[in-house]
Amino acid sequence: MNQRIAALTAHFFRSLTFSVTGAIYLIMGIAFWAIMFPPGQKTPESSYYVLLLAAFGAAVTFLTTLTISSRANQAANAAWIVRLPSRVEYLTAVFLAATLYAFSLQCLIALLALVRGPDLSISIILEIPPIWISLNVLTAVLALHATDFVAAGWSRVYLFGLIAIFLFGQSLSAASSNNSWFIIRLNALSRTFMGEGWYALVTPLNELSNWLQNDGASSLSKLFSLPFWPFHAIADAVVSGTFNMVQALAPAVLLLYATILIMLAADIFATKDLDLTE
Repeated sequence: MNQRIAALTAHFFRSLTFSVTGAIYLIMGIAFWAIMFPPGQKTPESSYYVLLLAAFGAAVTFLTTLTISSRANQAANAAWIVRLPSRVEYLTAVFLAATLYAFSLQCLIALLALVRGPDLSISIILEIPPIWISLNVLTAVLALHATDFVAAGWSRVYLFGLIAIFLFGQSLSAASSNNSWFIIRLNALSRTFMGEGWYALVTPLNELSNWLQNDGASSLSKLFSLPFWPFHAIADAVVSGTFNMVQALAPAVLLLYATILIMLAADIFATKDLDLTE
């Protein structure tokens, strides 16, 4: 099994590296380095270096995963898929090829950025791999769910819709105008139900409106922001220059998210009807 996965991974990695798309990604990386880390100007702080390259790695990982997934979904590969004992091996190879290519490009740009770059201490150097790898792995898994290669039916709509709901929910306390609009709509809906004689729905709506007017929006925001705690913890720790014991768990939590999502992707891919593109 390991040999089959390694062979497929090498194939996808090589096909992207020596393709026009791979050259475009390389040019994009060099352009990113020239703009964000101009060689004639010293990079101010190590936190700028770590966070900006982490964002670059996540973006490249997402694009790379989309590219390799689209190639893996071509009908020309059907003979490989049917010969494998398990479809999960094929999915694993796509995932590994995408993450390895993106991480290689990220490391290349990171080396270039060290030209007149920040002074990195040993502790910062040791912190970089867990941060970058965990973000890249999670991004790759999310990208897999976004592709026709893995998605089945409305699966990606459910996943990314849930993420969108949590993103909106965590901004409730900050967006007071949105809160006011939502409360006004609730009150209007309550009056409509009262006019229709649906009194059983009026009281819960009024209680929800009063709760939101008091401290409800802040409580909801804290609840919805819990899944995004690892990202905030990593950013805060990098900016402050040190990880406390709780913040040090953030990369592990991201890998836990990725593990759950890759298991879901494997289950979907193993049972879906493949519709390969020509």
